[in-house]
Amino acid sequence: MPALPLNSENLPYPDPIHPIIVHFVIAMVFFSFVCDVVGYFTHKHHLFEVSVWNLLVASVTVFLAVIFGQFEAGLAQPYKVAQSTLTYHTLLGWSLSALIVLLTTWRFAIRTRNPRKVSPVYLGVATFAIVLVSLQVYLGSKLFWVYGLHVEPIVEATKQGLLQ
Repeated sequence: MPALPLNSENLPYPDPIHPIIVHFVIAMVFFSFVCDVVGYFTHKHHLFEVSVWNLLVASVTVFLAVIFGQFEAGLAQPYKVAQSTLTYHTLLGWSLSALIVLLTTWRFAIRTRNPRKVSPVYLGVATFAIVLVSLQVYLGSKLFWVYGLHVEPIVEATKQGLLQ
């Protein structure tokens, strides 16, 4: 099978897809968390329903983000200095995908028992998940804005052997 032709960003398609999908997941997870917290303190129970469905969509979509992230990371040809950040980003991405699915399962169990309440323990674990998502955002931003993965001048410098 012939290899796909790669563009100036070292991708077989015009722009990276991983950031598009992952920003959607981040928004869904954060919005779900905000709805649960606001619903908990204001007793606006309809926000719990919004939270559950946002989390469900995030838990399905996160796997697309991870798959495209893995594919695009494989094409990135990261140089030595960027490698450890990419490794942490990858490990945290897989871990977060599992955590988001676990939170979704737990959230649906809470909803089944009483759709008008959410557990403070759940909110604590969800807060921890939000901290991890924020760390993941930092690592992903660093890969693009600091190390320039899939940015044309960096791809060119790597191909020319200027970065190792």
